[in-house]
Amino acid sequence: MNIVVLCGGYSTERDVSIKSGSLIYEALRSKGHNAVLIDSYFGYTGEYDSPEDIFSSVQENISFTIGETDPDLEKIKAARGQSDDSRIGSNLIEVCRAADIVFMALHGEDGENGKFQALFDIEGIKYTGCGYLASAIAMNKNLSKKLFLMSGIGTPDSITLNRGESHYPNIGFPCVVKPCSGGSSVGTSIVHTETEYAAALDLAFKYEDSVLVETYVKGREFTVGILDGKPLPVVEIIPKEGFYDYKNKYQAGLTEELCPAPIGEALTKEVQALALKAADALMIDSYCRLDFLMDENEKFYCLEANTLPGMTTTSLVPMMAKEIGLDYPELCEKIISISMKKYE
Repeated sequence: MNIVVLCGGYSTERDVSIKSGSLIYEALRSKGHNAVLIDSYFGYTGEYDSPEDIFSSVQENISFTIGETDPDLEKIKAARGQSDDSRIGSNLIEVCRAADIVFMALHGEDGENGKFQALFDIEGIKYTGCGYLASAIAMNKNLSKKLFLMSGIGTPDSITLNRGESHYPNIGFPCVVKPCSGGSSVGTSIVHTETEYAAALDLAFKYEDSVLVETYVKGREFTVGILDGKPLPVVEIIPKEGFYDYKNKYQAGLTEELCPAPIGEALTKEVQALALKAADALMIDSYCRLDFLMDENEKFYCLEANTLPGMTTTSLVPMMAKEIGLDYPELCEKIISISMKKYE
């Protein structure tokens, strides 16, 4: 197949996306596919007579390392050197039209909020993962939590604050402050005092105009992947220091991941069933990953859904897939095959 692996973009998760994309590109090439890796923000700037021509060439030097902090987007914008604010890179639509499918390796804003999916639907471009509506709903944590509650799925109590309000109430300490539609824990803080709360709001509002404030749930952290309507093995996440923030997510050796999670069969089935129910509530198909906390009374709380979960060397869905006998290249092909179903 001729496949565009779409990554990068203008997002705080840009670096994670490029890492995911480079590994997916290599995996698909190893399986004999004609893949090309494209940064959605910069597009394809190479020369070609016909867009189909680019799939026969092999890209080199695509290895990438994720830094300890999220990227400086102003520097990225300056590096592109364009005066307009378009987030669609050069020749991007034309090249994607020439592909059999676009593998969505985008994370965060634009990639997971449904905008690219809606654009591709209009352009008649096939892509992996769920559609624009489920992507948009899942990206907004406030809306997701409302749907969880309507479906009887536990989630931490929360309030949503908007930039410029005359007063920012809180819900008591400790609490968690995070951008409403962010990912990879960028801009997230665990807060214990009024002073910390003010600083946490300042940080979160740097990234977004809406901020979610959640009651802190003390307990263990788990995540469940769903692939083609079936739950994958549960992973327990244990950061060696602090919480599961950007650095602990993507720097090897800073977090212990246990797969399958040591919680016994009954709790495993319970959280897997909740994951399926949560994905259904958000109308997510193809594949996704849902994050949970379990308190001291063994009650599960769903935090959020990831419609384009990470595919890096430290990412969790590849770990879950490996546990059921799917290696990384096979997982990539599986994602493509299940995503193609919506076009049959």
